[in-house]
Amino acid sequence: MSNVNGFPESHRVPELFAAASAVQKNAYAPYSHFPVGAAILTPSGRIHAGCNVENAAYPVGSCAEAGAIAAMVAAGETEIAVLLTICDSVEVGTCCGGCRQRVREFAPLDTPIYACGPDGVRAVFTMEGLLPTSFGPDNLSGFVS
Repeated sequence: MSNVNGFPESHRVPELFAAASAVQKNAYAPYSHFPVGAAILTPSGRIHAGCNVENAAYPVGSCAEAGAIAAMVAAGETEIAVLLTICDSVEVGTCCGGCRQRVREFAPLDTPIYACGPDGVRAVFTMEGLLPTSFGPDNLSGFVS
């Protein structure tokens, strides 16, 4: 069954959007001025959120997706069922390349990823669509070190 926006109710898009929007307001982005929020729904039904945190030493900042993943793992969970990100760009904003790989570690290829702006969902992707022919945990199955 779908909600009024046409998204499956099980994806809980309004709740994810609210969580990502709320945490986006806490983003620390004094250099890029590009605050991002992310919210993850896990198979258990819990929602974990994160925002970007920049640093004067640019490479050591962290993306919103990384923050949400860290919150999820800290809570004892390791699978992403749905991911939603929000940014204020005019264009559709998607996960950066590094975060696509971070998300892939915890997301099956068919995981829905909602890219939002302040006005709501702008695009929907799957993990496979954002990172085709990706390298993930299944590639190491049976590997002996």
